Amino acid sequence: MSSDAQPDAPASLQEGLDSGPTFHIDAATFLSTRRPSRAERREAGRQRRDQVPLASLATAPGQADRPDPLAQLHEQDANRVPELIPLRYERMSGSPFAFLRGSAAVMASDLSRLPTSGLSVQLCGDAHVSNFGMFASGERTLVFDVNDFDETHPGPFDWDVRRLAASAAVAALGVGASNKKARRAARSAAAAYRAVTGYIESMSRIDAWNVKVDMDALVSKLHGSSLRDIARDAAAKSRRSTGDSAVGKLTQKVDGERRFRSQPPLLVPVPEADRASVIAGLAPHYEEYLRTLAPDRVALLTHYSYVDLAHKVVGVGSVGTLALVMLLESGDGEPLLLQVKQANPSVLEPYLGASRFDNAGKRVVVGQRVMQATGDPFLGWMTGRPTIPTDFYVRQLRDMKGSIDVASLDPDALIDYAAVCGAILARAHGRVGDSSAIAGYLGDTEEFDEAIADFAMAYADVTDRDHARLVESLS
Repeated sequence: MSSDAQPDAPASLQEGLDSGPTFHIDAATFLSTRRPSRAERREAGRQRRDQVPLASLATAPGQADRPDPLAQLHEQDANRVPELIPLRYERMSGSPFAFLRGSAAVMASDLSRLPTSGLSVQLCGDAHVSNFGMFASGERTLVFDVNDFDETHPGPFDWDVRRLAASAAVAALGVGASNKKARRAARSAAAAYRAVTGYIESMSRIDAWNVKVDMDALVSKLHGSSLRDIARDAAAKSRRSTGDSAVGKLTQKVDGERRFRSQPPLLVPVPEADRASVIAGLAPHYEEYLRTLAPDRVALLTHYSYVDLAHKVVGVGSVGTLALVMLLESGDGEPLLLQVKQANPSVLEPYLGASRFDNAGKRVVVGQRVMQATGDPFLGWMTGRPTIPTDFYVRQLRDMKGSIDVASLDPDALIDYAAVCGAILARAHGRVGDSSAIAGYLGDTEEFDEAIADFAMAYADVTDRDHARLVESLS
């Protein structure tokens, strides 16, 4: 369904949403009210399907009264380093997929004007195919999961699924796939999401909470797919991407002391002349960060001391936001790299309501902890004010972090990869979301898969036009 005629929307999008994850237990309710059964929740989802038919999810944004996408992107410039804004648009202009990666705000606006399931989960908020990847678990095994939470926020599950499916279609077209295969990529993401949601909802709550995807097990299940060798190579590269390897690339010895290299504009060390003032300004924020960690993590960090700080450009959509890397060393010179990244309000908040957290860094961290089955032990947050008027979240840099380069995939491999991402997204939503209600809404037919595939192909056309406008504006 791809016309300018839009179904009637509620006066406020929030009117049609359930409450979603609350991160709060009311003791009186806990002690006096029985939780609905799996069957009851599934039936509630089925009834929602009567109100919002699956076919309505195929609706694409109309062009007649659609807000200007470039104006929406430029509104974000106010929260970015002015000198890096041209680099952001240069990266986004590289391809329609690069544009899609950097325009989560545009798609959020589009989705807010379309029919939605109203079944709320903790959203990734930016669930495109390049925001899934590998990292080390606490047991030092390699896992595969959602790995970007800058836009995380509670909201309708289908927003994440539609962004994922659209990204699969756009990425597939970018590697030379036919329209038929690009649609298959989008459909495979939706079908895998539906199948795994059904599987997750049949599990006990504790088992569903603990499900994680081991990378070696994932590779073994890709037998017969061209994705298997690519995934195996990516896993091997990820295992080599450790803090030590990052230190080797990003730092050098200066007068016997390790310091960040100067590689402007991508890596810019804090000047040595500013070292004392930086340390004085950083101290209260670092103390605040430590208060957001579990005591055992703080005990571990007591074995390290501060060495150096640098500005580092990251990503596509994130280009222009403040991103710092902090070098720590143990008394024996063992390095540890932490990334301190600017956190802005989620691009979903204008449409789904303000975050319940007054610190945007905390919003990111809580969302990540909720959606990932295993996570970064150094994940925490801090407030920049009054020194810097923004919030931040902190995480470890590298530590076996890696991803699959979708541009290196052939169309058939991308179809398989989209299915993997759809399955992972369903697992992430199912940790605290109501998989039974979602499964009831999705049903047992392929109608959801087809609707999402139709939406994805229509949105690929929208993205292509938006990208062309950006390229024209830069010429």
